[in-house]
Amino acid sequence: MRRHKTQDGHPPGQERWLVTYSDLITLLMIFFIVMYSMSQVDANKFRAMAQSLSITLGGAAPSAVNLSETQAGDSFIESGSTESSTSTGQDDQQGVEQETTPSEGTGQGDTDYQESLTIEGIKAKLDQFAKENGIENKLVSSIEERGLVISIQDTLLFNSGSAEISTNSRAILKKISTVLSASPNYIKVEGHTCNLPIHTAEFRSNWELSVLRATNVVHILVDDGEIDPLRLSAAGYGEYRPIADNSTEQGRITNRRVDLIILRSKYDLLEPGSSSSNTTTGADSNGNSSN
Repeated sequence: MRRHKTQDGHPPGQERWLVTYSDLITLLMIFFIVMYSMSQVDANKFRAMAQSLSITLGGAAPSAVNLSETQAGDSFIESGSTESSTSTGQDDQQGVEQETTPSEGTGQGDTDYQESLTIEGIKAKLDQFAKENGIENKLVSSIEERGLVISIQDTLLFNSGSAEISTNSRAILKKISTVLSASPNYIKVEGHTCNLPIHTAEFRSNWELSVLRATNVVHILVDDGEIDPLRLSAAGYGEYRPIADNSTEQGRITNRRVDLIILRSKYDLLEPGSSSSNTTTGADSNGNSSN
């Protein structure tokens, strides 16, 4: 039997190999594109992505903050290196230092990003601590433009109309300070009250009460938490910086608080005595201005 031919004289299906050939060429092109893109990996972006994944999965930025927990219970929060890290050899230590040192070409944007990762890591640990101890409504942290704001309700630290910190409150502040010590940033402690007036033999007004409460918290952070006092400052705002409506009882409870603010490093210039402000004013090593 004679084979049928198409109108142009070629047997049917003779050019099907062109389809397979074009598919093969396309796959090769995709393969080389992928190989090229893999050879252009940005080391800084890769490191930032790894740190971001670490934060998302419940950790903190490995090169910026090292926070650990103990077993279930009172969830003591620790920072700094462990005994195992101190027992490693000199070569390992040099390797870690090289890994955590910003590479050449990194700018202020990379520094800000690293700082943001540290702040997010501290916030995650504080939120976890508050949840484990059932005080998430009295210990609230939030990230703002100026940095991390940790609001502690006054009832968690003080009795009504008092600035004395109880023993249990000292333990809570010590655990908080352990987390805060992981960051070298300046810390502002701000005392706030509601608008209910106070006039006692100890406190003439809410100004005095808010200032003394902030100052007492600073003493705990220095004495028990061992935070460098050069990083700390205290301020009292009385009832004049509310964050809720003072016309309601719940609003007044919210306003009676002590805020701990981990300032972003870009605000170091505003802190008197900082290296940035000394450089700007032309102060010498003895603190004397050259102007």
